[in-house]
Amino acid sequence: MVQICELVEIPATPTLSIRLITRAEDLPQLIGQTYEAIMEYMNTQGEAIAGEPFVIYHNLDMQNLDVELGIPVSHSLPPHGEIQPSSLPAGPAAQTVYTGPYEAMEPVYDELSKFISDTGHEPTGIAIEYYLTGPETPPDKHRTRIVFPLKK
Repeated sequence: MVQICELVEIPATPTLSIRLITRAEDLPQLIGQTYEAIMEYMNTQGEAIAGEPFVIYHNLDMQNLDVELGIPVSHSLPPHGEIQPSSLPAGPAAQTVYTGPYEAMEPVYDELSKFISDTGHEPTGIAIEYYLTGPETPPDKHRTRIVFPLKK
């Protein structure tokens, strides 16, 4: 599976997110619940989605994942319980878009890591997945943009 990888510049983007520790197998259910809670709060604030929902992986320990689940917004909003204003990390990054089931993404992560190394860059240690299709999409048609922010 050969992916088209590219270097990009990520703009600072305000978000609403919830950061938590979880196991990989619990993530699909948590993603749905978290996005629903954030959307309900956004509706009370009259705010619309300003980009693709995302998960920031602050580590890749599948039994103890440190993740931030969020939605881009047009401007910073006040916190509400677990929902916190945040921002997507601005700066250089490497990215690719993958089509297929989530559980088959590991080779894509490996390929993006190799691209980063081959181009002489160094990742910051976090990974961001942007979900370009919704849960109603068949697994083999899921589209996910995978981004690795790079050290400057």
